[in-house]
Amino acid sequence: MIRQNALWTMTAAAQAEAVRSGEISAAELVDSHLERIAEVNPRVNAVTQVTAERARAGAARVDGRRAAGEELGPLAGVPFTVKETTAIEGVPTTLGAARFRDLVAPADAPPVARLRAAGAVPIGHSNMPTLVLAGMHTRSELFGDTVNPWHRGRTPGGSSGGDGAAVATGMAALGLGNDSGGSVRIPAQFCGVAGLKPTTGRFPADHRVLGPDDPGPASQILVTDGPLARTVGDLRLAYETLAGTDPRDPRAVPVPLYGPPLPAPVTVALVPDPGGHGVHPTVHAALMTAADALRDAGYDVREVADVPRLDEALEAYGRITATEFAPTWPAVRELLGADGSRYIRWAMERNPPVDAAGLTRLMGTWLGVRRSWAEFLDTYPLLLGPVFTEPPVEPGLESRDAAGHERVARCMRLCTVTSFVGVPAVAVPTGVDDGLPTGVQIIGRAFREDLCLAAAQEIEERLGVLSPIDPRPVG
Repeated sequence: MIRQNALWTMTAAAQAEAVRSGEISAAELVDSHLERIAEVNPRVNAVTQVTAERARAGAARVDGRRAAGEELGPLAGVPFTVKETTAIEGVPTTLGAARFRDLVAPADAPPVARLRAAGAVPIGHSNMPTLVLAGMHTRSELFGDTVNPWHRGRTPGGSSGGDGAAVATGMAALGLGNDSGGSVRIPAQFCGVAGLKPTTGRFPADHRVLGPDDPGPASQILVTDGPLARTVGDLRLAYETLAGTDPRDPRAVPVPLYGPPLPAPVTVALVPDPGGHGVHPTVHAALMTAADALRDAGYDVREVADVPRLDEALEAYGRITATEFAPTWPAVRELLGADGSRYIRWAMERNPPVDAAGLTRLMGTWLGVRRSWAEFLDTYPLLLGPVFTEPPVEPGLESRDAAGHERVARCMRLCTVTSFVGVPAVAVPTGVDDGLPTGVQIIGRAFREDLCLAAAQEIEERLGVLSPIDPRPVG
């Protein structure tokens, strides 16, 4: 028998298998995680709203189904956290803002419903920057700062930093975040876990929060929900669960989970310094280590000069989002306050909004950039590159001053451009340097998450898994 106090250390796959086999109950599994949250969360502040009684009720339903002889899902009893942007039925979806502390969700968002249908149990909401707009560091008006469990003096990343820290410390086996420019992948690297940003249209979603109206086209296309996990195998389970169509999201398309195998050896483009803007030696070393792991696994890894049209894409991304955002900026600035609004203000100054004619031209640029990337990935089915081109930085650097904002934007450039292009990417750890986790991302062709996951699995098998960990008393 598995010891009760060890249940939270197991992978999601092992947890679900133990529940399905009857080795443990879903109730025991949830209680183990609730005890871990009680022990660890006061030190990292990752889980914002612990839904203990709802989680116990969900576990009881799983156990009741097993007792009745019903077949349980692939994530039976597995606890997961949900970012404060994403609705859990009956729980406030606050977006980290005091103004929305009582905004109770009438229904689960599509990804929460999918995970629940597979037997997983939401155990609480997770922290994020206020309104997702206050910066890259996970600090919200309503819940405060989330601490990086590896080093208190470094940010856990964001905007899905609560999920990254919760998964890394064993408070949940899976985290459900979202990513429009690195918000799943950066916390994955900074917290030493794995994260998946899917292809645009792979997972159904509903990001309406404050009413019946949908957001504008940039927000519709750029934001993708994605899971965080301690292992690539657990990411794969979440991927298989979250993919598919849903009537609430006409954007989601019925593409097969696994595409045709490619002729071996699969070619991987290694781009250590996208755009030539510099990369920290620690990050470069992690990329070389990952490249060697892929070569050992039989991949044909070739260093190439650069990715297509990076600087052009970054400017277009900034101007399109600023143009869409500009009409609501006065109201949002008031909600964010003086401190919280600095990040977006500098972003809009860096790439100002454009007029209608300019927006039309930029939409053409967007399509052209996507075409250039499709051609690049036709030659190189996979791309190995940095998630963030520096080790984890201090909390709030991007909101401290214009120079800090520019530095963080430059560091996350490959995440930003791949969100703009809409292709899938998996962030995977590569080791530890100077007490901080290192990692890389594997980027692939549209709807070939399977290729990204397979390559990330090879890296993980050779370089190891870094978590769960206890919060480190340093910094």
